Amino acid sequence: MKRIEIEKPGGLDNLKFVDAEKPKPLSDEVLLKVSHSSLNYHDLLVAIGFIPTEDKRVPLGDAGCTVEEIGESVNEWKTGDQVMSVSFPRWIDGPPKYEYFSFIGDNEDGYGSEYMTIKANALTPIPNDWSLQEAATLPCAGLTAWRAIMEEGNLQPNETILVQGSGGVSIFALQLAKAHGANVIATTSSDEKAEKLKSLGADEVVNYKEHPQWGKEVLKLTANEGVDHVVEVAGGESFNESIRCAKLGGHISIIGILDGNTSEILLPRLFAKQLRTSGISMGSQKSQRDMVDFLNGTDIRPIISDTFKLEKLGEAFQFQMDNKHFGKISIEI
Repeated sequence: MKRIEIEKPGGLDNLKFVDAEKPKPLSDEVLLKVSHSSLNYHDLLVAIGFIPTEDKRVPLGDAGCTVEEIGESVNEWKTGDQVMSVSFPRWIDGPPKYEYFSFIGDNEDGYGSEYMTIKANALTPIPNDWSLQEAATLPCAGLTAWRAIMEEGNLQPNETILVQGSGGVSIFALQLAKAHGANVIATTSSDEKAEKLKSLGADEVVNYKEHPQWGKEVLKLTANEGVDHVVEVAGGESFNESIRCAKLGGHISIIGILDGNTSEILLPRLFAKQLRTSGISMGSQKSQRDMVDFLNGTDIRPIISDTFKLEKLGEAFQFQMDNKHFGKISIEI
C-alpha cells in the first residue's frame, strides 16, 4: 500500500510518498480502506515542522473510510460500514482531560495512507446520504464549529454570530448557524468571496482589507449592539476586533492562529463587556455523534474547494498556504 510520511525536520520537501505493508487489525481494531481526507491548519503545522512529531509520522487527521476487516472482539461495526475519523480517539464523552489529547496525525499516525488500523471505538458514523469525501471534511473543522457555537456558545435562534473568512471552520459555523435560525455576519478579503459567503446565507459581509478595524463596521451593522458570538480563527490583532464587536455578555470562541499565536489585549475591554471566552480544539466522540444527528435533519453539505491526490499532498499544502481555497481542500487517497 501507499502512504505519506513526514521526514524530520518537516517541510513540504520532506513529505515522502512511500510503500508500506498493509496492516492487520488487532482484536479490538478495524482495518479501514481510506477514501478521502481533508486539510486543516493543524495538518499544515505538522507537515512544515511547526508542531514537532516523530520521524516518518503519517499525517492527516480527517478521513472518510470503509470498514474492510474487523477484529475478533469488535461488534459495533461490520465489513462495508462507512465511517469517519475522530480527532481525539481517546475522548469518548465528558469534559476534556489531558489523557485524551493524543491527536491523530500528530501524536499518532494519521490517515494519509491507503489502509489504516484503529480501535473500533475511535470512529463514528457519517451523516446520512453523505459521500465519504464529504464526510472527510467534518471531524476537525465541522466538529470545532459545532462545539464552538452549539455546545460552548449555546447558540439560540435569532442570535447573531460573526465568522471570520472562508476556511472550513468558518463556513461550517455559518451553515450550522443558519440551519439553527441565527443571523450571520462574515468577514472576508475580497468581493468575490463576499458573494460566495452571501450565497451560503451570510446576512452581511465586511471586507477586512477595506476596513482593517472591521469590528467598527460590525458594530454599525448591529446598531452598535455587537454580536452574540464570535468564531475567532485568526488570532493576532484580530482578537481585539472580535472583542470590539462582541455584544455585552457575548461569547468568543478562540480557535485559530492564522494571523499569529500572540495578541496584545487590553484586559479591561474583556471584563468591561462581561465577555465569555472559550478555547476550542475539536471535541469528543459524543459531540461528533450529536453533530451528525443534527446534520441528518438539515440539507447542509460541505463546501469543497479543490481536490488533490495523496501523492500531491505537498502541492495541496502549498495551495492552502497561498490561501487559494474557499472551504475545504479534499485529499483523495
